[in-house]
Amino acid sequence: MTTTDDSPEAHAFRDLLRSLRVWTGELPAFDPYAVPEAPLPLFRQWLGEAAAAGVPEPHTMALATADAAGNPSVRIVMLHDADENGWHFASHRGSRKGRELAARPRASLCFYWPLVARQVRVGGEVMTGTPEESSADLHRRSPGALAAALVGHQSEVLDSYAELERAADASWERAQREPEAEVESWTAYVLRPTEVEFFQGDARRRHVRLRYRLSDEPAGDRAGERWQRELLWP
Repeated sequence: MTTTDDSPEAHAFRDLLRSLRVWTGELPAFDPYAVPEAPLPLFRQWLGEAAAAGVPEPHTMALATADAAGNPSVRIVMLHDADENGWHFASHRGSRKGRELAARPRASLCFYWPLVARQVRVGGEVMTGTPEESSADLHRRSPGALAAALVGHQSEVLDSYAELERAADASWERAQREPEAEVESWTAYVLRPTEVEFFQGDARRRHVRLRYRLSDEPAGDRAGERWQRELLWP
């Protein structure tokens, strides 16, 4: 075990951390007994309430994956949809997340909305969309998103920033010229949840944690699946 850093900079940093406060305003109530049978309607409600409360970019989420050896990695991505099939996002399949999902097709998502002291965690299997679904996902996005996708090479080593500038300028011009341009590596993913947890913070630290777990029965179509609900100690 290493010794504690006693430098003035380290003390100042620790003092800063201890001075920071969270959830200083009035927080919403959450009755875990008055919730829908499945997690999707509650998630949609919470995201809408986060947006209404002024949470910036409430559709962004942390996506955690792991490589073949089990080494985890996490990054922020954008939610593209949430429906009966699952939680949707997209990326280049040659990116780090794409390679890891190919090796281990399971992932976890985490949404955090600090203004309302809420967090949602989603875990499950990740499925890959068809080329047609991936193309449709890409072309529903903005011209800037298409231009970024056309650059490609995500997660590869970049020799110089000037190289990125040249590639980005060329891709922007192409996106304006060819709004239907295809990006062969662009891939739509859907996380089909087996577990969804809703966390409501409380100023007195009596946090409410409600977990939905997919029941083993009945099997078959997802429309026939049932969710078990349980409270967790905070």
